[in-house]
Amino acid sequence: MEVEGALTREEIYKYMKMFLASREERDQVLRPMAEGGQEAVGSMGDDTPMAVLSSKNRTLYDYFRQQFAQVTNPPIDPLRESLVMSLQTHLGREHCLFTETEEHGHRVNLNSPVLSPRKYYALKNINIADYPVQKFGINYDPEQTDLEQAVKRLCLDVEAAVRSGIGCCILSDSDIVPGQLPMPMLMAVGAVHHHLIAVGERCNANIIASTASARDAHQIAALIGYGASAVYPYLSYHILCDLVQSGELLSDLDVAFKNYRKAINKGLLKILSKMGISTIASYRGSQLFEIVGLSSEVVDLCFTDTPSRIQGAGFEDLQQDQQRLAREAWSDRKPVNPGGLLKYVHGQEYHAFNPDVVQALHRSVQNNDYAAWHDYAALVNQRPIATLRDLLKLRDDIVPLPMAEIEPIEKIIKRFDSAGMSLGALSPEAHEALAEAMNTLGGRSNSGEGGEDSVRFGTNKVSKIKQVASGRFGVTPHYLSSAEVIQIKIAQGAKPGEGGQLPGGKVNELIARLRYSVPGVTLISPPPHHDIYSIEDLAQLIFDLKQVNPTALVSVKLVSRPGVGTIAAGVAKAYADLITISGYDGGTAASPLTSIRYAGSPWELGLSETHQMLRANDLRGKVRVQTDGGLKTGLDVVKAAILGAESFGFGTAPMIALGCKYLRICHLNNCATGVATQDKTLREQYYLGTVEMARNFFRFMAEETREWMSRLGVRSLEELVGRVDLLEVLPGVTEKQKKLDLSPIIYTDELLQSKPQTCQVSRNTPFDKGYLAERMVEDILPAIEAKSGGEYHYSVSNCDRSIGARLSGEIAKRHGNQGMADAPVKLNLQGVAGQSLGVWNAGGLDIYLRGDANDYVGKGMAGGKIVIAPPEASRFSSNQAPIIGNTCLYGATGGKLYAAGRAGERFAVRNSGCITVVEGAGHHCCEYMTGGVVVVLGNTGPNFGAGMTGGFAYVLDEERTFVDRYNMELVDIQRITSEATEAYRHNLESLIKDFVEETGSAWGQQVLENLESLLNKFWLVKPKAASLQSLLEHTRAAPQ
Repeated sequence: MEVEGALTREEIYKYMKMFLASREERDQVLRPMAEGGQEAVGSMGDDTPMAVLSSKNRTLYDYFRQQFAQVTNPPIDPLRESLVMSLQTHLGREHCLFTETEEHGHRVNLNSPVLSPRKYYALKNINIADYPVQKFGINYDPEQTDLEQAVKRLCLDVEAAVRSGIGCCILSDSDIVPGQLPMPMLMAVGAVHHHLIAVGERCNANIIASTASARDAHQIAALIGYGASAVYPYLSYHILCDLVQSGELLSDLDVAFKNYRKAINKGLLKILSKMGISTIASYRGSQLFEIVGLSSEVVDLCFTDTPSRIQGAGFEDLQQDQQRLAREAWSDRKPVNPGGLLKYVHGQEYHAFNPDVVQALHRSVQNNDYAAWHDYAALVNQRPIATLRDLLKLRDDIVPLPMAEIEPIEKIIKRFDSAGMSLGALSPEAHEALAEAMNTLGGRSNSGEGGEDSVRFGTNKVSKIKQVASGRFGVTPHYLSSAEVIQIKIAQGAKPGEGGQLPGGKVNELIARLRYSVPGVTLISPPPHHDIYSIEDLAQLIFDLKQVNPTALVSVKLVSRPGVGTIAAGVAKAYADLITISGYDGGTAASPLTSIRYAGSPWELGLSETHQMLRANDLRGKVRVQTDGGLKTGLDVVKAAILGAESFGFGTAPMIALGCKYLRICHLNNCATGVATQDKTLREQYYLGTVEMARNFFRFMAEETREWMSRLGVRSLEELVGRVDLLEVLPGVTEKQKKLDLSPIIYTDELLQSKPQTCQVSRNTPFDKGYLAERMVEDILPAIEAKSGGEYHYSVSNCDRSIGARLSGEIAKRHGNQGMADAPVKLNLQGVAGQSLGVWNAGGLDIYLRGDANDYVGKGMAGGKIVIAPPEASRFSSNQAPIIGNTCLYGATGGKLYAAGRAGERFAVRNSGCITVVEGAGHHCCEYMTGGVVVVLGNTGPNFGAGMTGGFAYVLDEERTFVDRYNMELVDIQRITSEATEAYRHNLESLIKDFVEETGSAWGQQVLENLESLLNKFWLVKPKAASLQSLLEHTRAAPQ
């Protein structure tokens, strides 16, 4: 086994000190990966300073923030859609694409770019004439040369070797010795990669990084993103050896190594998928990162064309970091660093929510003590520089105004929201306390993505902001019609580009009921919204929401990243009313640590870019802009307003106000304060939070904000928005901080100054007025109010979008989701329906269409019936022709859909309760399904049932291809010809009878007549965790 030479435990510790591998990382990152083959998971957010702001030594990888897709080019789910993902790596010279020769096949194929010790040894000692290998040490003597010159010399050495015929260049930082420094591997790989491109030799060589510095998925992804073909993380293997030998890791060494690589591979796939990339070959050299805090001289040489907006550390600073590390590494007296990046460790990296801050906040809000709030605010506002806004100082040469002239806290609190935290992540008590506090103060609370109990609607415990996330849990017409603001969560600051996951242990009876699922089953939110693949799709969803609740504002939540201003401009043009820009340091109930630490940008960058871009494009006056992510004091509020925010979201701090101690164990369901757990005992015995504590937090926040406004001479927050002239840039304390250029954040010019700073309209009204939908409401509203039902006839065209949503909204507002089910309104439609027919369909609305329909039919439907059949004169075979588009029944919670024809891709994705029959379906049918029944009387596309944890399906498999088309991870398939499945045969026959009766389908009739002979061609698809008996009983118990 080749591990770059054997190392003693003492030598391992020297390497750990030199390459910033702490005991915390050893125990909480590497060990979990080796034990379970999964990335380490954490909770809350990253409250440490960014690398350039830190006074501690930080690895170069910490300067790089992962890019992620928002709205367009959506992320992929690498787990449920693994059929399109690949880490296969091919080594060897790249030959001409337009010829086909024997040399094209002379390749070394790897199933992953993460090398095992055996593969590295084989590669280093490969005996193939076409693939000569040379190893380059990247250590240098600082007495003879500096870091920049050493990098340039390495580039020339590699170039010479490649020109001489070397095909594999191994860059290695092993063999460290006193007096020499290893140049950062990421810098070496990036510089060599770009140099070979510049001299036209890049296709003739592969770069292999043998390094101690890269140990987690982000670090390895960064090396690949800057040109490495493969990575050998040798120090990780040494540390795992030490863990096994010391007995801390109870595993065979080979198993530990395999699990570690398995976890890294999963992390790499996740990072690729955030940008909608499916193969590692497409990611290699893509540079899909933002750099925060490196100077242009470093970027130009090593990371050419990577976004880097605020300058920062140069070669000299990075070399000094290496020299400090070397002194510690070769000093036997210096122990291995204990860590402190993941959790607070006294004397190590600064944490914004350190114990002193948490306790000071508790003292203030628990005792209703505003004087104690000043103590808390002083700890935050006078802390060591931890965020970019800490380098922005309010001018002190302004004549203050008397406090009596400043707007009262009641007006300020109207601009405050509690951030989206679901009932599931939070305990019911904490969730309701925040809602009640905000409602009594005049602010707004956010439901999060887990739905909300309808008994809270219309009370002071209602969440005025209803969130619509990718999982669509609990999103029904009643839920949406009860909202003042509907927020579309495109991404979350702590884990942008990823979906959520609620562990099965947190899914109790209440959570399952609200999310239309089964207790104890883990609930998965997809990384993308499957109805948002473009800005036009987002515009459609916004239109859907404005149809079901015309009085609500529609908000879109984005995460700060380069180009977010351009995305925000598109969102404004899509008729959103409010845009939220979240910072990377927001909280989360559960997320991989590499996402918490390395994805997203500071909100200061994203907010200022958004504000400037909207003003430059004459859009600022049409939308409200909000920010959230780590806001802690009134000074934060004031600075956010100056950078362009009109309203402000608070998540973690209100949780702490309710008693949270910031223990970072939310994902384990054993929160010691009862705030973030569903465990009944913990909630009853340890939850001490009250509505008054939450009220105190927001009142004190508003009062402190008033004090800062008084000092700045402004009477209202409205006057403060965009006033960058009130800020001064501080020089910073460390050499790196002094080299930052924050001018882009506070930029303005004459053009921008001529444009509005705030929203000038009450709502951003869509161009499409939905005239047919309004005519329907005018005709049918009396019948809805009287619950008398009736039958109505209309012609539709593909310009008529979201038909039924306006009626469902009116029904839900008056009677709830199912209150009119006994006296339904029947719509008889003729023609081709536009997008989103029957979206958010309520019980009491039955839609019959002769014709066909576009995408999103029945999306979010909660009840009623949608029946679609071809025109009566049609001569084609309905089971051979599509009749509805893609992503139909997305997030449906009830009702019935019968379509006499084929459905498009992602049919019944996240279906939670709808019963449906179609005559064929495309790729990814029943993906993430948690309830309901799906009957497919024809063939399906691949990946059927991926992520399916509830409900069941029948599939007619005449061509005997279904065995290869379903996703085997979570579902089983079986025939229904045995005695044990007799009830299912009757159930299937009943469903097909209803289908034929409603649609008049000739194919359905044929199947029904020949059902006895076709039974052995039907598959029953069910979750592995579900029993046959419980499935059918659960369906009967939830007849919607």
